[in-house]
Order: sequence, then structure tokens, then C-alpha cells
Amino acid sequence: MLRAEARRGLTSLPKQLPPKWFYDQRGSELFEEITRLPEYYLTRSEREILLRRADEIASLTNSESLVELGSGSSEKTTILLDALVRRGSLTTFVPFDVCLPALQQASAALAREYPDLAVHAIVGDFDHHLPLLPRQGRRLVAFLGSTIGNFDVDHRASFFAQLGSALAPGDFLLLGTDLVKDPARLEAAYNDSAGVTAAFNRNVLRVLNRDLGADFVEDQFQHVATYDGDRDLIDIRLRSLQAQRVNVGALKLVVPFAAGEEMRTEISAKFTRAGLQDELGTAGYFLVRWWTDRAGDFALSLWGV
Repeated sequence: MLRAEARRGLTSLPKQLPPKWFYDQRGSELFEEITRLPEYYLTRSEREILLRRADEIASLTNSESLVELGSGSSEKTTILLDALVRRGSLTTFVPFDVCLPALQQASAALAREYPDLAVHAIVGDFDHHLPLLPRQGRRLVAFLGSTIGNFDVDHRASFFAQLGSALAPGDFLLLGTDLVKDPARLEAAYNDSAGVTAAFNRNVLRVLNRDLGADFVEDQFQHVATYDGDRDLIDIRLRSLQAQRVNVGALKLVVPFAAGEEMRTEISAKFTRAGLQDELGTAGYFLVRWWTDRAGDFALSLWGV
């Protein structure tokens, strides 16, 4: 999968790489560090909502199975797990993530912390493996952290449709989304002063070097993250600091970069309530509840199918 996606992205114009390849062990650790940065308000805002609303979510869903897409460390998810355990309905937790080492570590820790729960981890990505979600009782699928913002409009439509096909009446989707706001605050969240986001962005080059025998020199690429107000998204790229040619051994491919050429590595879309209702309504979901943090920066929404 990496080979096919890397070949396609490195030979396209403009060049681009899917953000899921950030998340090897080092990338997962860097992202966890990002979530603790002062500029990166998203995780704190979502956690605030969960702390205030988790018991309400448990009462509304009465779920027997909690599925977390893009689970990572599952740190925030323990708030939901605790609420569902208090409710007395939960029997199973299914963390779903593309990074095997991070998934194994988090799953083992959660199995120790919640010995009465069955923990069934799934290694997979959103484009290919949603049909693998187990059908065990009433399910609550949590997709947190505004990870949905990494998908463009067409990708989101495909994702919501595929997930909807994997869900059954009585199941729910809990969706975390960052909201449209002052562009200066948005850009600051992706250009932290400590340079952690820049290291995270360049980590995709390290993954290609290790897994595909490429010879990217990380320091020859600059992290760039700017807000596109026409599309309401942060556009994240790597800019080549000089003209260079990169060999990708496993693909038998030589990739030329012009000085100043940018390769997109991620987008982070920002949302409004009306826009989300249009998108999810078209995919067959209905809004159950809409919550924001006190500052109105971030939304957590519950959807039925």
C-alpha cells in the first residue's frame, strides 16, 4: 500500500503524500507531543467537552461496544470508557489505528486498566478496512481529534458512506471537529514555536527513507502550514529548499524537486455546524446532539444512522 501510494503521490503534479504515513512509532510519539503544545488548543478543547458530556453520551447511546478510529494512545477515550463502564452497558473496546506499535502499546495498557472489558485491536486504515469493524451489540464509533479534517470533501463523502454501510440502526458516530475561527490562531496551531509540528511533518520523509530505501535529506525540506480561507482548511506542505533529485530505491524511481517546490503532506479542514449537517445528512446520518467547548473553538457531535 505504501509503495503504490508513494509512487502515485511522488509522480503527481503537485506532489502529495497521504498523512497516514506520518504515524510510525516516532510519528505517533511526535503527535502526542503536539497535543500538549500551548498553541495546539484542539486536544484540550475536545477533552473539556468530553469531561462535561461523557455521561450524557453514555446515557444517549447505551453502547455495548466502543470503537475508536485513529485511536493512537486512546488517552481522551478513557473519559468515554469510564462513563460507559459507569453506565454498565459496555463490554467491548475496539481501538483501530494504522500504527501497529502504538496500537499494541495502548491496547495492552487499556486491557490492564479495564480488566472486565474485551479489548480487540484492529490494524487498518480508513480507506480499506472499515468493513472489518466487529458487529457486537449497540456500537458507538468515536472519531476524535478532528482527524476527519485530514480528508478533502470527496474523501469525507466516501468515508461517511463506507462507515454508514458498516453501521446498523441503533449505532452512533461521535465526531470531533475543529471549527472555523481566526486564521491567525489556526496557523499558530500548526506552526508551533518549538518546531514539533515541523519535525512531525518531515517524519514522513524518514518513513520513506526507511521503508522504501529513499534518500530524502530532511533538513533540505521546510515545513509550511498556511490557512486557505476559500476552502476553510490548513494546507500543510514540505518545501524543497533547493533543486534536488531524490532516489526511491524500492520503487526504482528518481524524483526531481525544483527549488521552492512544495509537496502537500496533509490538510486540516475546519468546519461549521451547517456544513457538517449538509455532509452527514447527505450520507444518511441525523444529528442527535451538538456540543462545543466554552470558547466555541471545537465541536463534538453525536450522529445516528
